[in-house]
Amino acid sequence: MYSFLLVIIYMAFISLGLPDSLVGSAWPVMHTELNVPVSYAGMITMVIAAGTVVSSLLSDRLTKKLGAGLVTAVSVLMTAVALFGFSVSGSFLLLCLWAVPYGLGAGAVDAALNNYVALHYASRHMSWLHCFWGLGAAASPYIMRYCLTGGYGWHSGYRAVSIIQFVLTAGLFISLPLWKQANREKGDGARNAAAVKEEKRISENPSSGKTLSLLQTIRLKGVPLVMAAFFSYCAVEQTMMLWASSYMVQVRGMDVNLAAGYSSLFFFGITFGRFLGGFAADWLGDRGLIRIGIATIVVGLILVAAPVKTNMLVLAGLVVIGFGCAPVYPAIIHATPYNFGRENSQAVIGVQMASAYIGTTFMPPLFGVLASITNISSLPFYILILTVLLLVMSEKLNRTVDRRRNR
Repeated sequence: MYSFLLVIIYMAFISLGLPDSLVGSAWPVMHTELNVPVSYAGMITMVIAAGTVVSSLLSDRLTKKLGAGLVTAVSVLMTAVALFGFSVSGSFLLLCLWAVPYGLGAGAVDAALNNYVALHYASRHMSWLHCFWGLGAAASPYIMRYCLTGGYGWHSGYRAVSIIQFVLTAGLFISLPLWKQANREKGDGARNAAAVKEEKRISENPSSGKTLSLLQTIRLKGVPLVMAAFFSYCAVEQTMMLWASSYMVQVRGMDVNLAAGYSSLFFFGITFGRFLGGFAADWLGDRGLIRIGIATIVVGLILVAAPVKTNMLVLAGLVVIGFGCAPVYPAIIHATPYNFGRENSQAVIGVQMASAYIGTTFMPPLFGVLASITNISSLPFYILILTVLLLVMSEKLNRTVDRRRNR
């Protein structure tokens, strides 16, 4: 039963990634047809981000009331409806309105699915599931490009992805009995002795299933640390995605078209790294994955910043940074039940997701401001500062958790 449900969850993670690249891939055409400046894409992404933050913070209450399966199904339905709304919109204002359910659906399903997998499946599955998210995120630009080059227009691109989301929504609603049955069965044997001990503690504590408020969640020991760590990591990832191409053009003198293509090497590193990392995840453990990932990011930054004439080191550095980023996000999520208790994991993952969206929304533009004052060549040093913050917060969290669990 767990194996069949896992297939459904893998498909759901692909659907999570599908909408993420659509705005960016279609915007060069969209802004012209809508007669708005290029910069207006930021307004749409801000609305989406606001929705994801709100729904992430509400995910604990929603999941405990409705269940992870129903929250996932309804959330994917919301994104499907929102994408269809994008496909029939003829004005920028309508896009902003449809961005609201888009963000609300994305945030809720992200938090609910990540928590469910963290509770019920091994670390390797968390890594592979986020690899499947990468497949979805990589596929949507190709769908949009096919629609644009075929003369169907950007509306058809959104409509095609919305149809895929509607099909998945139907599958999720059909699978709802599986979620309930799986909750009554034992998992795939991947939980360690500490997790089993934690489950016993929860079963002996009748108040452990209560819903935590936002303030109560943040007051849990270690939560501000994991929020800062997650904020830092997601800022690293999104800043690299946004500025790698510009760095190669302005600092390394690459052709614009070549740089745009080579910037995907970072994304390739993340996706392929998560696939490979899944095979070692259970052996290395979440903490080991995070530490190795951080060290690998630093090595990649050294390659990118190396003052040599050849561009091969820069390209290799992008792949290495991607490999370093690959295990960090899944490992932080998967460690949440262990770090904060299974009864608190949904609430904590909700605030982690909120801090992640804040990091991805504000830190890449902040670098743009700094680059306009200094120089875009400072990108590796900006990423290094965020990576050091990630390391410091992560290690402080480990010490906090160890002290709590050893008392």
